[in-house]
Amino acid sequence: MKVEFSEKANSQFNSWLIDDKKIYVKIIDLIESIANTPFKGIGKPESLKGNLSGYWSRRINIEHRLVYKIEKDVIYIVQCKYHY
Repeated sequence: MKVEFSEKANSQFNSWLIDDKKIYVKIIDLIESIANTPFKGIGKPESLKGNLSGYWSRRINIEHRLVYKIEKDVIYIVQCKYHY
């Protein structure tokens, strides 16, 4: 699957490389898991509701979530810092 980041998510992802490499690596692991099993796997995948209906989240840690959407063969990452 192809991975695309929103501008916001790309900035957040790159900031993890500087701020906390463990979280950066964890996000990469989560993305690899999403590519293999989009709605199951590590990070406790959760379907979001309300204005984020159609999006999913996975836990990076207790404070941060990876928010994504699957469209055809593309993983679209919209957030990877903080809680939605």
